[in-house]
Order: sequence, then C-alpha cells, then structure tokens
Amino acid sequence: MSIIELKNVSIYQKEKLILSNLNFSIGKGEFVFLIGKVGSGKSSLLKTIYADLPLLSGDIEVCGFNISKITSRSIPYLRRKLGIIFQDFQILSDRNIHDNLEFALKVIGKKSKSLNKLTISDTLKKVDMVDKDQKMPHELSGGELQRIAIARAIINAQEIIIADEPTGNLDAESSIKVMEIFKNLCSENKTVFVATHNYDIVKKYATRVLKIELMNIIELHNIDELN
Repeated sequence: MSIIELKNVSIYQKEKLILSNLNFSIGKGEFVFLIGKVGSGKSSLLKTIYADLPLLSGDIEVCGFNISKITSRSIPYLRRKLGIIFQDFQILSDRNIHDNLEFALKVIGKKSKSLNKLTISDTLKKVDMVDKDQKMPHELSGGELQRIAIARAIINAQEIIIADEPTGNLDAESSIKVMEIFKNLCSENKTVFVATHNYDIVKKYATRVLKIELMNIIELHNIDELN
C-alpha cells in the first residue's frame, strides 16, 4: 500500500524546472533514502511532498491528500501526519526541551499538561534523551539537538518521517544514533524518507535508494552503483 505516490510530476522553483516526469511510490513502513548531488533538487522534492512548495505539474498523493489540489486550510491536517526533520534542527532557543515539545503538542490542540507530560516522556525515551527534558538547547551537543528534533517530529507524526540531510552537521557516532532511531521507527510501521549525501550511512542502512540523476529519479538496485 503506497503512502506517498508521484505520477508525472515536474517540480519548479519559481519558473525554473528542477525535476521532470517523476514517477515513484513509497509504501507504509518503508525506509527510503533519496540521494543526489548538491543542488540536484532533493530539498525541492521533499518540500513539494509536504506542501511547502507548490505543485504545478503532475499528481502527488500523501497520506490520502492530493497535493495538487490541497488547500491552505488542509495543509495543517496533512502536516499532522508528517514529521519533518531539518539539518539545522530548528529548536526554539528561548525554552527548555520539555517546553519545545509541549509547544509542538499545543500547536495541534493538545493542551492537557498531564497527558502532554506523559507523551513527552515516552517520546524522549524513544530517542534516548529522557534525562534532557529540562536542558536548554545551548546546553546540548549537535547530535543531542538532532535527536530532540526527531522527538519533536515524531511526537505528532502518525505516519511519515521526512528528513532533509539529518546527519549533515553530525559526527559519525551521532549519525549512527540518528539512523538507529529511524530504523526503530520503521519497525513501528512508520515510513521514513531521508534525503542525504552521506553515502556511508546509505550503504550501512539502505533498504531502498532513489537517486536524482539528469532531473529525474532512478532506483538503485545495487549498492555498488553509489558514486
């Protein structure tokens, strides 16, 4: 069963064609990597999938939402099914980790402090950060901040985790910890779609690899094709 499906999709930045005639699907519970050179369109593709970049040509369906027809009113409901993780973390610097996660819950209308406290604790356990809830962001390392970013993404996301270069600012050890979290999320039947240029990570964890090449998507069936 496909949870993300693209049919005859072309992606533009303003009027410039970035990617052309994309056709692929991703199933529920899959762990998929998206690779390609810097500037090849990885981020543009992800942004189109989560409706941050307008879809001008073709059809994309994500969690039952038709992205070509989605209204601004419907986008928040789509985003509740997605967890989006960025390279630069985007953690609020003026509050501690607990309050960062509680803010994410309040955004979608979950305002019970007691229930939120339990949800936050359970989520921090998943990323091995349960003892960091009272820390301020500046007190954490880059690897720890990325795990908090993952916690924020998964605290609401019901179905899909989308990560754009999540290990770009991390050392090798921290990168492995992040990927192990993603692997565990797949075991819970969440779909994980990761854009990266870290081929060592891809070779270690790849179950499926999509590559942007010549403005299109090809699927690599042999890990040795990575270059």
